[in-house]
Amino acid sequence: MTSKKTSSSSEPDEPAEEYVVEKIIDCRIKSGVKEYLLKWIGYDDKDNTWEPESNLDCPSLIKAFEADRAAKEAERSKKRKSTGTPTLDSKSSKKFKLDDKKSHGFDRGLEPEKIIGATDTSGPLMFLMKWVGTDEADLVPAKQANVKCPQVVIKFYEERLSWMSPNNEPEERKS
Repeated sequence: MTSKKTSSSSEPDEPAEEYVVEKIIDCRIKSGVKEYLLKWIGYDDKDNTWEPESNLDCPSLIKAFEADRAAKEAERSKKRKSTGTPTLDSKSSKKFKLDDKKSHGFDRGLEPEKIIGATDTSGPLMFLMKWVGTDEADLVPAKQANVKCPQVVIKFYEERLSWMSPNNEPEERKS
């Protein structure tokens, strides 16, 4: 059975509403709880919701989603390995991989120019950081950016503030 049950009624005799899951779109960990983004049968995409795994009664859909996700991750990993630059020996290959791991975010030793965007889809808040002197950008943890470049973070938030002007107050207040 692929359903989510909620008891929206305060009447004990009334049955709980039942919504049927059409498909699982995505998953995330939020506050230590695994949640799935669900598409409901008979509802538009705008009605998709994040639901904790404990609310769900659709083990076959979860199993299929997780298997598909694992297969896609394995394929991505395989592509990453196959598109690497050919090397002459294993020592230089290992060095390249170590350098590649180090060269992300603040570890690159570059000065942050500005924050292009932010996301929390993978869990913690991350900033897409543009660096001075390069067109490349990296996702960096917001906690790290708050400490290492607080003025850049403040500028990012200031650019997104919207203020109400005093002219928008009701007429009664003006008199």
